[in-house]
Amino acid sequence: MSDHYNAFEISPVPDPGPDAVAPEPFRGIYGMPAFVTIPTSDLAASVDFWTRGLGFFELFSIPGTLVHLRRWAFQDVLLVSASSANEQAPAMSVSFACVLSQVDSLVEACRALRPNSVDGPRDTPWNTRDVEVITPENARIVFTAAKRFDPASQEARNLEAIGITAPDTGRGDNEDHA
Repeated sequence: MSDHYNAFEISPVPDPGPDAVAPEPFRGIYGMPAFVTIPTSDLAASVDFWTRGLGFFELFSIPGTLVHLRRWAFQDVLLVSASSANEQAPAMSVSFACVLSQVDSLVEACRALRPNSVDGPRDTPWNTRDVEVITPENARIVFTAAKRFDPASQEARNLEAIGITAPDTGRGDNEDHA
């Protein structure tokens, strides 16, 4: 018996694989279960980077004070005007899900806006492809895309070594799911 609730039906994250399609930007209003607030000393430059580089859109703003950005459902960021922002990237990161087909275009867009802002993409031992981006406010943002799960892969052996068997996403059969 499991104590875990299968909540994939409310997640905007699609099944992983080369044919995964990103959900449309979500423009609805909901009570945000979590969000990030990032201070910035240049609100316009930050909005430009987050929208053109990271693929967020402006949900609403209070001019000169705050901009509420969103990507998929439950991926909310509040950029707030601050007299000074950190000059060094913070020790913490914020991660957003994406699909594999978005990784290259995200890297290109961010590098076009800020050439040294991107680290990666790189494949992880937990079966994702990650891209780390440092924004104009010096926030560390990680976009992570699940890769198709191969039960014979090193990633599967890594999971098995710590007692986790082939994942079951609860989205139907267990073939080729991350």
